[in-house]
Amino acid sequence: MFWSEILILLLVTLANGAPILAHRLLGDRLARPLDGGLLLADGRPLLGSSKTIRGLLSSLAVTPLAAMSLGLPWELGLVVAAFAMLGDLCSSFLKRRMGLAPSSMALGLDQVPESLFPILACREAMGISWMGAVLLALAFVVLELVLSQILFHLRIRNRPY
Repeated sequence: MFWSEILILLLVTLANGAPILAHRLLGDRLARPLDGGLLLADGRPLLGSSKTIRGLLSSLAVTPLAAMSLGLPWELGLVVAAFAMLGDLCSSFLKRRMGLAPSSMALGLDQVPESLFPILACREAMGISWMGAVLLALAFVVLELVLSQILFHLRIRNRPY
């Protein structure tokens, strides 16, 4: 069972990292905000300018390919990507309501939904227990913080977290 957890952790990490790498590779191309710049009644954006079509598409394209390369069904990769992006969008929505700027750090809020949503979505298919799901989400929080520092030092990420 331990191998299933590692594979899901890899896919979740890739699903969430694909938009960062796409930004690095493509620059501002396809960097159209998913929310179209919509402002809500509170005067704040629905999601913010850092949630782009490019980021969503990169995760939805890359993660299924990675799943297949790991010997998993491409559909599982698509589920992981879709739920990771859903978690990330929920985090962004909440951060905008809290008045936090796009790409600002909110420890836990930035990592838990984008990891827990996809882990729970594929938990049964991968034979992961409820406790395993929680531990995987916690492992992702730590991994994300470490990788963020590394990507910042490699100049792939603009800010460290």
